[in-house]
Amino acid sequence: MAGYFLELISGAQSLIAGFGVTLRALLSPVVTVQYPREKCPVGKGYRGHPHLIVEDETGRPKCIACGSCMRQCPSQCFTVKGEKKEGDKRKYPTVFQLDFSRCSLCGTCRDICPVAAIEYCDLYGIAGFTREEFHYDLLADLPGRAETGVNPAAQEEKQLAGDI
Repeated sequence: MAGYFLELISGAQSLIAGFGVTLRALLSPVVTVQYPREKCPVGKGYRGHPHLIVEDETGRPKCIACGSCMRQCPSQCFTVKGEKKEGDKRKYPTVFQLDFSRCSLCGTCRDICPVAAIEYCDLYGIAGFTREEFHYDLLADLPGRAETGVNPAAQEEKQLAGDI
């Protein structure tokens, strides 16, 4: 008979503890984010697709088009071409494309860059229906250029459809 009452008291204590947890959750502030209208803050170590860093003074990419990122990438997902214009002391990229469908986000491109011109962006939730939607022209990310992260063919299709 004593065991029955001890079990009854133990059950009542656990019930009260459960109600306490529910009450604390009910009174705590809401942490729900209404995605996609609101964006979550991105963690410090998050890796979105690689993108080029722009020099503050000139507004040009920091990249010197040496191609070391392209050569060292284990996934071979970069295409880099550059030229040295008359009067310039260094080479600038004319083509800098990334096939993000092949990128393994290993960080080799960022680590090997001699001028630290590549870093990861904080975009997340990137989705698409075809692989071609993940072919990025990284020069288009630069200020004064086309829409961010969109390949030229997809951008033309959007313009024709009247989405932009």
